[in-house]
Amino acid sequence: MDLTNKIEITQREVCADYGAIYCPSPFENIIGISAQVKKGEEPIHGLRHPLSEGTNGWYVWAGEYSEDPDFFKPIHTEHIMDLYPSILKFLGLPPGWRFLKAHGYEDVWYDGELLKV
Repeated sequence: MDLTNKIEITQREVCADYGAIYCPSPFENIIGISAQVKKGEEPIHGLRHPLSEGTNGWYVWAGEYSEDPDFFKPIHTEHIMDLYPSILKFLGLPPGWRFLKAHGYEDVWYDGELLKV
C-alpha cells in the first residue's frame, strides 16, 4: 500500500470517528497556512470553507488569528506531508468542519457558519 492510500485511510477513519462524510483534499490544490504554523507554534487551528477553484477550502493557523490579508500563505496540499504531517489526518473532513490540535490534545467539530461564505 502506498503512502497516498495510507493517508486516505487515516482521513476516512477520522471522518468516521466524528460522523463526517469524507471529502478529499487533492494534493495539487491550495491550502492557506499561517507563518505561526510554519514556526511550529501551537495550538493549531484548522477550518474548512467550501471548496473553490484550485483550493481545498482549508485555512490553518497557530496561536492568535489575524484579519491581516497576508496572514495566510498559500501552499499546495502535497507539502503538508513533509511540513506538517500531524494535521494531514484532518484534511479529509468536509467543508463546515474545524479542528484544534495542541500538545497531545485534539478536538474536531462541525461549524455550519463556515458554509456561509
